[in-house]
Amino acid sequence: MTKLSKKQKEAVAKVDRSKTLSVTDASALIKEITNVKFDASIDLAIRLGVDPRKANQMVRGVVTLPHGTGKDVKVLALVTPDKAADAEAAGADYVGLDEYLQKIKGGWTDVDVIITMPSVMGKLGPLGRVLGPRGLMPNPKTGTVTMDVAKAVKDVKAGKIDFKVDKTGIIHAAIAKVSFDADKIADNANELLQTILKLKPTAAKGTYVKSIFMSSTMSPSVAIDAKSVS
Repeated sequence: MTKLSKKQKEAVAKVDRSKTLSVTDASALIKEITNVKFDASIDLAIRLGVDPRKANQMVRGVVTLPHGTGKDVKVLALVTPDKAADAEAAGADYVGLDEYLQKIKGGWTDVDVIITMPSVMGKLGPLGRVLGPRGLMPNPKTGTVTMDVAKAVKDVKAGKIDFKVDKTGIIHAAIAKVSFDADKIADNANELLQTILKLKPTAAKGTYVKSIFMSSTMSPSVAIDAKSVS
């Protein structure tokens, strides 16, 4: 078992496992117990009372975080030549079509989000085995398949993220950086949580939000009172 460093032990000591906190208090505590030398990501893990194996209980959506993610998101716009200039002007890091399709076919996936047009989706189908496992396949439901490519690029760069409940019933999402002020971390967390609440499937029975944990890279997790956000 890996031994904890002095700073890690101090961080663990500050987390009372018998208590759940408000989003505001959790955001402040996460900043206090994060001691890494880089700008750590802050994540939320929300366990839902749904059965993701059933289509009518699937929870997925998009949300634009009010203060962005703090991450420089690399965007690839797979577009026809007439849309290339718009995508570049909107801030896409890579713009093109056939040359990037070939690169992806060869295993290249050095991007965070791929945005494309409906007319291009047919060419992406054969690349599902490469893009699917990495969560990079564009989807109309997340706004990454659209004719308004410029707006989609701008939204992603501004902090729009997509989320989806996994097979264990948990939504994982990176919502901020530890360098953010605590109130901005809380704002982003609440925006995501309220969006998830609005997406509650009518088929879901019992408690919808079972637990919420906030953590940063290499920090202990902090439990948030699920009832305080419902």
